[in-house]
Amino acid sequence: MSTAGDILRRAGLVRHRKRKRRTPPYIEPFNKCEKPNEVWSADFKGQFRTGDGKFCYPLTITDNSSRYLLECRGLSRPTFEQTQPWFEWVSREYRLPVAIRTDNGPPFASVGLGGLSRLSVWFIKLGITPERIEPGHPEQNGRHERMHRTLKESTANPPGNNLREQQKSFEEFRYEYNF
Repeated sequence: MSTAGDILRRAGLVRHRKRKRRTPPYIEPFNKCEKPNEVWSADFKGQFRTGDGKFCYPLTITDNSSRYLLECRGLSRPTFEQTQPWFEWVSREYRLPVAIRTDNGPPFASVGLGGLSRLSVWFIKLGITPERIEPGHPEQNGRHERMHRTLKESTANPPGNNLREQQKSFEEFRYEYNF
């Protein structure tokens, strides 16, 4: 394979591609979630446009043991500045978990040292272990992903006219889902 590649490269038939930086894998075993508030899962349920044409990024936080939907918040951007206050609010409301399981996307992870983002560093400072599922393996967070399917069916078809109306829909869903 390398000989053929060398020949093609010398003939100018192969373009050099820049290697994509990936988030380093999380190598520790996941914490068990045997009782409530040990492990939370968090994710953004894909963005969509509300009726006014603005994007809505639904942040979801669930308890892995009870499957309780702790928060579902429509944000205008998936950034540390918009996400962190909602984790702070949920932590005050329900106490700190032992670990938070997320995917490898922003703001949960980065391509920097150890895959740490500002949000995951903040988790560590609070004594929370940030766990990341493997890229392309949503089944490692299956209960959370299944909730996302129900959330999307119930709240985004059709979406609210604006972020405020969409948030009302999320709150109604959260109540129905939990109770």
